[in-house]
Amino acid sequence: MPRGSICAKIVDWDESISNKYVVIFSRYQGRLLLSRHKERKTWETQGGHIEPGESPMDAARRELWEESGARKFTLEPMCMYWAEDGVDGKPQSGAWGAIFFADIEEMGDIPESEMAETRLFDTLPEDVTYPYITPNIFERVRDRFQN
Repeated sequence: MPRGSICAKIVDWDESISNKYVVIFSRYQGRLLLSRHKERKTWETQGGHIEPGESPMDAARRELWEESGARKFTLEPMCMYWAEDGVDGKPQSGAWGAIFFADIEEMGDIPESEMAETRLFDTLPEDVTYPYITPNIFERVRDRFQN
């Protein structure tokens, strides 16, 4: 198995779980909105670390705006995931992440950040930044993107 993070499990939303990350699957104009980091050629969901004192919901709101420019949207908690940093298939460490679904009504420009652009997709593309995590989690929210 290649180096990198792997999605070890996905569970229903649980307020008692302490999360390190948020991941947002965003729908805009009925399609999946992904972002591209300035230093990568792959696509990713909006999301990132939860700051000290920040709730997962607050972190999701902040990350969605910072990485897409979304101005008006609703957020819904969906599920949680455990990601492990693996080396040669052996887990080294891990953390929980909170998964949200965003329904975006209004977009603005992406604020100055690490993201270069956003793009709409009909389905999850093959060239995602986290290929061992994103497709697994997408299965939990896929029905939100059916036309």
